[in-house]
Amino acid sequence: MAVWRSSKVAPTFLSIPTIFISLFSTHDVYINNLKIGRLSRSGHIEAARQLFDKMSIKDVVTWNAIIAGYWQNGFLQESKNLFESMPVKNIVSWNCMIAGCIDHCRLDEAFHYFQAMPKRNTASYNALISGFVKHGRVEDACKLFEDMPIRNVISYTAMIEGYMKNREIDKARALFDHMPFRNVLSWTVMISGYVENGKFFEAKELFDHMPHNSKNAIVITSMMTGYCKEGMLDNARVLFEGIQCKDRVSFNAMISGYAQNGVGEEALRLYSKMHKIGLQPDDATLVSVFTACSSLESLKKGRQAHVFVIRNGFIKNISVCNALVTMYSKCGVIVESELAFGQICSPNLVSWNTVIAAFAQHGLHEKAISFFSEMRLNVFEPDGITFLSLLSACGHAGKVNESMDVFDLMVKTYGIIPKSEHYACLVDILSRAGQLEKACQIIQDMPFAADSTIWGSLLAASGVYLNLKLGELAAKKIGDLDPHNSGGYVLLSNIYAAAGMWEEVTRVRILMKQQGVKKQRAYSWMEIGNKVHYFLGGDVSHPDNDKIRSVLEMFCLQMKYMDDIADTVSSWSSFD
Repeated sequence: MAVWRSSKVAPTFLSIPTIFISLFSTHDVYINNLKIGRLSRSGHIEAARQLFDKMSIKDVVTWNAIIAGYWQNGFLQESKNLFESMPVKNIVSWNCMIAGCIDHCRLDEAFHYFQAMPKRNTASYNALISGFVKHGRVEDACKLFEDMPIRNVISYTAMIEGYMKNREIDKARALFDHMPFRNVLSWTVMISGYVENGKFFEAKELFDHMPHNSKNAIVITSMMTGYCKEGMLDNARVLFEGIQCKDRVSFNAMISGYAQNGVGEEALRLYSKMHKIGLQPDDATLVSVFTACSSLESLKKGRQAHVFVIRNGFIKNISVCNALVTMYSKCGVIVESELAFGQICSPNLVSWNTVIAAFAQHGLHEKAISFFSEMRLNVFEPDGITFLSLLSACGHAGKVNESMDVFDLMVKTYGIIPKSEHYACLVDILSRAGQLEKACQIIQDMPFAADSTIWGSLLAASGVYLNLKLGELAAKKIGDLDPHNSGGYVLLSNIYAAAGMWEEVTRVRILMKQQGVKKQRAYSWMEIGNKVHYFLGGDVSHPDNDKIRSVLEMFCLQMKYMDDIADTVSSWSSFD
């Protein structure tokens, strides 16, 4: 009992409830802070603010949570207002405002907060460096990186990414080699940078030296993309099959690789597999699928994918809709292509270029010009792709004068510098119209050397119009640029044959043999049911080859029989 009477015991006993109250309040604040973050992330910023206002006790974490919530939901100004009214700020508060300004593309404001910070940490520098890199201000990022007192792996990786985006590949590699420590992201950024800058073999060398246990799905997918860009689809597929947990990104990379390399059938097989294993396609998947359908001219598969687009709400995605317009055009149904364009709520420049190109490919010159006029009425500035489609439309319709007007409009009115493709189209139009001398003059007046495609147009037309002099000139140029191109030899040989110059024909064929040039065989394909059948000239490997030949022979006999009947009827008519 003496213990309870002690003067030291009573205060200790009386202070216990106060401790419990304090602990309870701290726990309550912690729980509410979590709730504010959760509500903000789910888009319920008003509910988060109501909870914030009701809290009688707030700590710096509470303020940071609501400030971040506002800018993450698009209300940067409210974040600024709250930041200014904070009773106490910590370094996280300042970093939060820097991140918010960067997220809203306010880099100068982010830099203002950075400069105003009483104290900075590595995360402060990293946030601003990443923001500068993201928005293309690599020089500013570099200055900041050099001023950093302490750098970590995030700092180095962000800067490497910046150099790669700026195509300063050597600087990126030097920094990568100088890193004291690398993580998976560092390797991935470096390898992806090589791939995106067309340095595939450097990417492969680095990938081969990468620690095996660090090769995750992200870096493997980057290498798959590199292999696909090089046309090495089998190598890409080996990597793809080696990924244990394939996600949508890895499927998209492989599907896109097949589609971009003209192997549409395999792209569609993988798309079907995605559905079977329960992976939901996204807009990137569907763009590749429509590209595959376009290359195969598979209207059935394209329409099936279109149904999926409508059912799953992708019809509002402009990239998917643009690919849809192209697909219907390539599959020969220009009416549905135009309808697909009409469903786009707010067409962008790519949309207008796509529909103009669709009509151009179908030889509908007037329609292409009409949509071009409508495009300009909608205050869209045409680019080089627009005019390439217009020139193509003129070419299909044989509009020589109009093509010259379009070319002049592009150069003189819109100040667009013509590329090789524009000159190739113009030369082709003039050549087809028999204006070979004018076409040749344009080639000679070009600001850069003509490639084999441009000379090929002149050579082909020289064969049609039997212009031996220009034909020989074009063939020589093609031979200099691409000595293993069989087309130039074959066309020149045909010109000599048409002119009865058989010794020259023999000389060209001998030259082909000496150069090791072989004539490329043509092939065709058709879709029957759900399978695409390929037919190569002279190939007898098709499983139904005998049946096909039998049917063709029957057709030939029937055609011959019909010709005999026609000749007989004609002779009887003459006799009468």
